[in-house]
Amino acid sequence: MATTIRLTRMGRKKRPFYRMVVLDSRKRRDGAYLANLGYYNPFCDPAEVELHADDVINWLGKGATMSDTARSLLRGEGILYRWSLEKAGLSEEEVNAKMTEWRQASDDRRQKIQDAVVAKKEAKEAAEAKALEEKVKAEEEAKAKAEAEARAEAKAKADAEAKAAEEAAAAEAAEAAEAPEAGTEETAAEAKAEEPKKESDGEGES
Repeated sequence: MATTIRLTRMGRKKRPFYRMVVLDSRKRRDGAYLANLGYYNPFCDPAEVELHADDVINWLGKGATMSDTARSLLRGEGILYRWSLEKAGLSEEEVNAKMTEWRQASDDRRQKIQDAVVAKKEAKEAAEAKALEEKVKAEEEAKAKAEAEARAEAKAKADAEAKAAEEAAAAEAAEAAEAPEAGTEETAAEAKAEEPKKESDGEGES
């Protein structure tokens, strides 16, 4: 009987939960399965994978094939590596030792990936905070500049008004200073015109 190791969907709508099973290749994808080999939950951080390694290797030894997704999960969990070691004829002690090394290397890789993700997130947050700070600073500078320009404009307007008022006052003072002189000249002219008249009057009397 041809068998396939693959994932079958469980869970609810928009919250899938996958079970790794062994199916008869001739039956429909989500039909009854022959064995349950574990599960995969992608809605955890990191994704949760729990597989029965011995059962998987047993079915692989019977000639079961794998879907691409199942192969990826089995490789990520080191089960395919363990199977290759057992097929190579290594003793159980040697297999366990190599699997310990593999797990350590895998943990180191995952930690580096996690550190890179955290560093990237922190760098993004720092860049956003800096951009926000620069934006606030630019807005404050623009506001201060606008206020300074408004004050300068108001001062210039006030100075112009004061200068105009001063010039008007000076003009009024000049006009006021010139007015008495004109009156004096008119009085002198009138007095001069009256002198011959007085002389004529005097001659008549004699």
